[in-house]
Order: sequence, then structure tokens, then C-alpha cells
Amino acid sequence: MANIREIARLAGVSVSTVSRVLNNHPYVNEQKRAEIMRIIAELNYVQNSNAVHLSTGKTKVIGVTLPLVNNQYYSSIIEGIAAEAARHQYNLMVCQTNNVPEQEHNILRLLKNKKMDGLIMCSRSTSCELLDEYAEYGPIITCEANQTATVSSVHIDHYLTFQIGMEYLISKGHRKIGYCIGRKNSFNSAHRKRAYHDMLRSVGVKPSADWAFEDCLIVQDGKDVARHIQQMKEPPSALLVSCNHIAAGIVKEAGNLGISIPSDLAIVGCDDQPVGELLEITTVSSPSTLMGNYAFEMLYERILHPSSRKESKELAPILVERRTT
Repeated sequence: MANIREIARLAGVSVSTVSRVLNNHPYVNEQKRAEIMRIIAELNYVQNSNAVHLSTGKTKVIGVTLPLVNNQYYSSIIEGIAAEAARHQYNLMVCQTNNVPEQEHNILRLLKNKKMDGLIMCSRSTSCELLDEYAEYGPIITCEANQTATVSSVHIDHYLTFQIGMEYLISKGHRKIGYCIGRKNSFNSAHRKRAYHDMLRSVGVKPSADWAFEDCLIVQDGKDVARHIQQMKEPPSALLVSCNHIAAGIVKEAGNLGISIPSDLAIVGCDDQPVGELLEITTVSSPSTLMGNYAFEMLYERILHPSSRKESKELAPILVERRTT
């Protein structure tokens, strides 16, 4: 099997020159580069990635964890990560965790064992204490705020997102407002619920526990919410929904059930999934693709400079008014 020294001998150049060509280094004579590439093709040379990793100390791989791969919100974040990763010639190892802590721990062990240069967590179930422990082995970025000592984050202010949505619905005259969120005990959900209760308290309203819909993760969950509301004696007049694909499920099923949107039920979604625009869902929009861009940039900086301090970057949501309210 051909090796880098044989290529260098045949091309009449140093091993370091061949290495620069293999790693796309710009400072190589184009004629020499062409000759080296010709020899590589003739010998059917395949670069030994393990040897590269040993020599550079880098895998050129970053891990990305997310609860579900078929979720447009997380797909948008990955789109932003992937664009920056490609620009810096990094590969992605995308890992679905299903919000199971042990699955996340398995990925963190890969970081510890140097199978990746860093890790971006789009969402997490792992404790802050464990994140701090594993951050000793490589940089970790979370796409949500965290209370760790060392792990940086790029995130949306989910309290502000729900506050904006609630202020808007209250300004429209609604007081019987419910909410619909994903994992009920997640870090982000805690901020959403706090904003919801704070805003209703500010107008002297005590919400009904029946208007709280939690653990809504897929479109079908949104459809189930619409069916449940149809059967309620005292249904909410409006819903603030944490994800637009869930809001889309509510809107579509409401139409099938004869619930008029927004006359019978006003809907405000959150995030920037395209389905919100397609179904004209009023949305508190957050730039998830941009969040992915920033997450990679922040991680890459910490790969280059491991001693960098913890950083927290917050992206602002904006209200986009459409027909569902």
C-alpha cells in the first residue's frame, strides 16, 4: 500500500509538501500540487485518518446532540452548524438522544475519548454538574442557557419569547390563555411557564390547570390538543405554543373539528419553522439557523483556544403577526 513517503519520492518533493497538499494548504506551487495529485490518483492512495489525528491532535469532527432528527427546529440549528463546519472543513457526528440522559452520557464519553474535537448540544437532559465534569476533556456548547461554571451557550431568551407572546394575546383582549410546551421539566420550559404565570398574574388572572398542555413533541400531539379542547366545557380562548410544528397540528385539526381559528381559538407559535409562514401562524420568531452558526463559531474558537472563558450569547425573538390571531 502506498504511503506519503513514496508519493514524496515519486514527486521529488518533501514529505511536508505532500502533507500540505493532502490538507489543502494554500501555499503550494500549483504545478507541484497537480503532479502530487496525479501520483496520489495513480497509486490509489487513501490518507490514514488515524495517523492524521495522532499528528495534529484533532479529529476534524464535532458532535451534535439533539432529541429528535425529524424536528424542523433542530434541523434549522443543524443547518447553521453545518454551514460553518463545512467552511472550516469539519465533519459532523449527529446523534439523536430522545432526551435520554444515558444517551447523552454516551456522547460525552466520545468527547472524553477524543473521538471528536468538541460537542454542541441542541438540547440537553444532562445535569450542569456533569457538563462541567466533561468540559475538562473538550469544549461543549449548549443551544440553551445553562447554569454551569465552564460551558458556553448560544440561546434564545425563552422567558422573553413567552412574555412577548402573552403580552400580544392579552393586548388582543384574551384572558383565558393556555400554553402548549414540550418537555415539562426542561430548563427552557421552566422559563416559559414562569413568563406565562407572571403575565397572567399581572392582569389578575388565575389560569386553569386544564389549559396547560405539556410533553407535546410531535405534530400528532398538536392534533390531540385540538381534540381535547373541543371536548372541554371551559376551553381557553387562546394558546401560546412553544413550537410551530405543534401549533400547525393544532391549526389543521381545529379546522377538521370545526373550531374556527382565530374566532374560537387564537394561536401564537414560537420559533422560525417555515410551517408557521405556510399556515399563517402568528409567531414569536427566533433565529435558529443563526444560532447554529454562532454555536459552531463559539465552539471552533474554543477548539483553537481551549483556555477561553465561558461565554453566553443571547438572540432576541421578534413577533410576526399573521392570521391565527
